[in-house]
Amino acid sequence: MKLSFGFALVLLAALAAGQPAYAACSDTPAPGLNWGRCYFDEQNLSSIDLSGAHLREARFNRTDLSQANLSGADARRAKFVSADLTGAQLDGADLRETDFTRAKLDHAQFAGADLRRARFFGANMRGANLTDARLELSDFLKADLTDAVWSDGRRCGPQSIGLCR
Repeated sequence: MKLSFGFALVLLAALAAGQPAYAACSDTPAPGLNWGRCYFDEQNLSSIDLSGAHLREARFNRTDLSQANLSGADARRAKFVSADLTGAQLDGADLRETDFTRAKLDHAQFAGADLRRARFFGANMRGANLTDARLELSDFLKADLTDAVWSDGRRCGPQSIGLCR
């Protein structure tokens, strides 16, 4: 019986050592935090620093994230529906399949971000910076891209709705 108990302790310790440390959704915001699958709908998180944070499948619908720093964050499949990300830093973030439907993204910085299959339906992206962003299969239907800098470095003209012209 002693051998079985000792083996069980060793096995339990080995399993615990290989598991990532998860933060609770109520933890204080900080760079590198793990808020995956947490819900923050209708919150005021303006100017928050979540650089490098794990935000996969988190929800920030109708949330104020203006001037927030999400640079290098992993926010795959997150939801920012009708959120305010005016002036937010999202450079180098992994935003694949993220939903920005009707979001305010004026002057948001997406340089080098991975935006493949992201949805920007009806988003306001005036003056946003998409330099070197990966945009394959992204949906910009009815998005206002006026004065945005496109992934290839060209500036979108006036009346660039749904397409950089």
